[in-house]
Amino acid sequence: MLSGSLVAIVTPMQADGALDIPRLKALIDWHVAEGTDGIVIVGTTGESPTVDVDEHCGLIEAAIAAARGRVPVIAGTGGNSTREAIELTRFARKAGAAYSLSVVPYYNKPTQEGLYRHFKAIAEASDIPVIVYNVPSRTVADLSNDTVIRLSKVPNIVGIKEATSNIERVTDLMRRARKDFLVFSGDDITALAYILLGAHGVISVTANVAPRLMHDMVAAARAGDSARAIAVNNKLMPLHKNLFLETNPIPVKWALNRMGRIAEGIRLPLTPLAATHHEALAAALVEAGCIEKETVA
Repeated sequence: MLSGSLVAIVTPMQADGALDIPRLKALIDWHVAEGTDGIVIVGTTGESPTVDVDEHCGLIEAAIAAARGRVPVIAGTGGNSTREAIELTRFARKAGAAYSLSVVPYYNKPTQEGLYRHFKAIAEASDIPVIVYNVPSRTVADLSNDTVIRLSKVPNIVGIKEATSNIERVTDLMRRARKDFLVFSGDDITALAYILLGAHGVISVTANVAPRLMHDMVAAARAGDSARAIAVNNKLMPLHKNLFLETNPIPVKWALNRMGRIAEGIRLPLTPLAATHHEALAAALVEAGCIEKETVA
């Protein structure tokens, strides 16, 4: 069963915005070595809205090739067009992804019935396991727990990435969902609380820069070692906070560049991290042991 710290991996780019596949492969090797439990490719943190369809498919293929079966690859295949989401999901299945991650359709604001039919159509179009993704802060539409429970009865819909940061809501969902329905936190700050309530893990932004610590925190929480999990999470908290000083993935790409792991590339309409935030994010990287103190200046 899928569980643990899954990294919502960035899409490395050159300064001109061109995809940097060699850097992506190097990141995946590093994540495997550091204990990351799964790679989520071309999600929000992977700048899915700014890559074209060919690039999107190429990134899925590159991640699967780089992972070489060492960890599962979860392919971002969502969209606000049901037809396009189905095509991407079918491609991910053919390419060899272990799961697809399908975000709530954005901008067109479907009803709960529309959301149910959208995800049901995707699940019925391919035999790849589908994890739905609820992030109303970005999509506006909010996938209710009642609709999630309906969807959990659809074959191939196996879980949810729940990014509302609402403890009451996830408690209700865990209480009502079938025991094998996967629940992942989509928010690093509340991930520990979710896991202690029974969630299976986190799809993490912080894991991009601190993969070992995120793995250790999740593993300790799932093993019932709450003291160890809390201690690690406290060390990570400045990162959880400061990686969202601006819109994700702006800060995390700056952090990875500061760590020497990717180039500076990011695509419009996203822009490089404002200089006023550099000191705070660098200090968080130091506290988590991601960079040495002398490199902060």
